[in-house]
Amino acid sequence: MATTLTDVARHAGVSIATASRAFGEPERLARSTRERVLRAADELGYLSSTPSTAVRTFGVIVPDIANPVYATLLKAIHGQAWHGRHRAIVFDADEDLRREREQIERARALDGFLLCSPRLADDDVRELVGEAPHVIVNRILAGSPSVVMDPEQGPTQAVEHLAALGHRHVAYASGPRGSWADDRRREAVARACERAGIRLTVLNHHAASINGGRVAAAPTVASGATAVVAYNDLVALGLESGLSELGRACPADVSIVGIDDIDLAGAANPGLTTVHMPIARCGALAVDLLLQAMVGAAPVEPVVLPSQLIVRGTTAPPAPPAPPAPPARP
Repeated sequence: MATTLTDVARHAGVSIATASRAFGEPERLARSTRERVLRAADELGYLSSTPSTAVRTFGVIVPDIANPVYATLLKAIHGQAWHGRHRAIVFDADEDLRREREQIERARALDGFLLCSPRLADDDVRELVGEAPHVIVNRILAGSPSVVMDPEQGPTQAVEHLAALGHRHVAYASGPRGSWADDRRREAVARACERAGIRLTVLNHHAASINGGRVAAAPTVASGATAVVAYNDLVALGLESGLSELGRACPADVSIVGIDDIDLAGAANPGLTTVHMPIARCGALAVDLLLQAMVGAAPVEPVVLPSQLIVRGTTAPPAPPAPPAPPARP
């Protein structure tokens, strides 16, 4: 059996994610670590996704190609596939469960496929993927190789940051129904709020878009929360816009935290406080794992990449409560 990235990682004494970085993002590793991985690869006779006669065609199924998270993910997937001249065919599910089901069935005819943030239930996904080589991106499903961006570490840091600023009532603006990441992020926020003694209001599910955030603005105001953790950056930015239309300023009246750290988050004014997710790294590693899955050598345990809070301008201490009205004159 051919040497896999897992073998290289074990031989070098590093994680699979670090081993992948040595080939896809070498500038982000310490020189000594990169050299150790490359030395291990050389000793084991491992070739990364470099040009070879075994050119593969694989599918990439995403929930919404218009979402900049998936644009970044797809760019990284195509970039990593290009090293071996592999071909990626993109399927856009458009947040439609019937369409997602059909696209998985079509992708099974290829050499393999990446299933990104599927919305279908676990049993449905297992039935549809069958024995076809696949990797699930940003969702953990027992029995399937997967790579995920930690849905707990960064959101927990977000709540701890808000608690340190003095917030005592936080809302969570939920994302689409069926989103594994949304469930885990909401649970992480709830646990962190409970530990900090913070009241949590969970808002209804909304589209993972700017418009979805605008829709969440009125329930946020009605909740009385002084801070919001949003499912993603698009919801957070739409929420800020919607709050402004309702006469509320960010962060003076309501602090906002997003998740993903898309380019627009840093370019907004004020810059969006958000949780950085290693989206490009996730996409590159997913290709490596898929190539392993095609030869029956993908790791069983999910690969989890770290998330990290990035503090910018949309979070601040809560406004002091308004002074009580003077008593009415007799």
